[in-house]
Amino acid sequence: MRLVNRPLRLATCAAVVLLTAAVGCAPQDESPGGPRTTGQGKQSCDRGKLATVRAGKLTVGTDKPAYAPWFRDDDPASGKGFESAVAYAVARQLGYGKGAVDWQTVPFTNAFAPGEKKFDFDINQISISTQRKRAVAFSSGYYDVRQAVIALKGSRAAHARSIADLRHVKLGAQVGSTSLDVVNETIHPDRTAAVFQKNDYAKTALKNGQVDAIVTDLPTAFYITSAEVRDAKVVGQFAGTGSPKEQFGLVLDKESRITGCVTAAVDALRKNGTLAALEKKWLTDAVAVPVLK
Repeated sequence: MRLVNRPLRLATCAAVVLLTAAVGCAPQDESPGGPRTTGQGKQSCDRGKLATVRAGKLTVGTDKPAYAPWFRDDDPASGKGFESAVAYAVARQLGYGKGAVDWQTVPFTNAFAPGEKKFDFDINQISISTQRKRAVAFSSGYYDVRQAVIALKGSRAAHARSIADLRHVKLGAQVGSTSLDVVNETIHPDRTAAVFQKNDYAKTALKNGQVDAIVTDLPTAFYITSAEVRDAKVVGQFAGTGSPKEQFGLVLDKESRITGCVTAAVDALRKNGTLAALEKKWLTDAVAVPVLK
C-alpha cells in the first residue's frame, strides 16, 4: 500500500507547491491608496483622469458658512483663504484646472460620518483621527494644528495662565471637533462644556455671556478676535501633544479609489514648499501666543 500511495502523495505535494507559488506571484494592487474592495481594480493617478464622482470633474465639499481665514467672503470657489487655495493647489497637482472643480455644501459632522460620499474630497478643518478613520479615509495632513482659547477681555477666563485656571469657567466648542476633545480630555472642566453645531453659535454664546470661553483652532481664534468679536482675546494655545501630532486632512469616502493619488498630491505640495507658502500668505503667525500648561 505504501508503494502505491507514495507517488500520489508526491504529486499532491507538488500541486500544493505550485498553487502556493501561483498565489504568491499573483498580481497585487500596488496603487498609492493600497488594496481596495473587490471589483474596484487598480487605480490610476493619470493627471485629470481619476475615478472621480463626476468624470472630468473634481467635486470638493466644505461647510457653509465657509469661515475665514480658511475661506474668504463665504465663497469657497474664490481661491482665497488657506483651504480654498489648498483645494485648488491639490486639484492642479491632480491635473484639474479651476474650471473643473465643483464645490458642494457638506455640514461639518456629515463629512466624516459613515456612509457613501458624493464628493471626491472634503476640506473643512477636519483633524485626522483613528476614530474617524473607521468611517472615512484621509489624505496625509496639509496643516499642523494647535488649539486655542478665546475669552472676552477683562473676564475671569481672559486672565488664565494655565490649564488649571480654565477648569472652573464655563467652556464651549463645536460638536464633533477636536476642540471639544481638548476641553474634555485636556482641560477637564468641572462643568459640562456647552456644545454648538457651528462656531458661529459658539461666538454668539461668548458675546452674550452664555460661556466664559470657547476653544477653536488657532488661526480661527485669530480671525474671530481680530475681525468678529473685537472685545475678545486669544488667551493661549495648547502645546501639540501625543504622536502623531494633530493635522487637518482631506476627507474621502472610505472606499475611495483616489485616496492614494490625493495623498501623493498633498505630499508633493508639502515637499515643494507650496503648503508652507500658502500658510504664510493666509494664516497668522502664532509665535506670540502663550502656551497653556
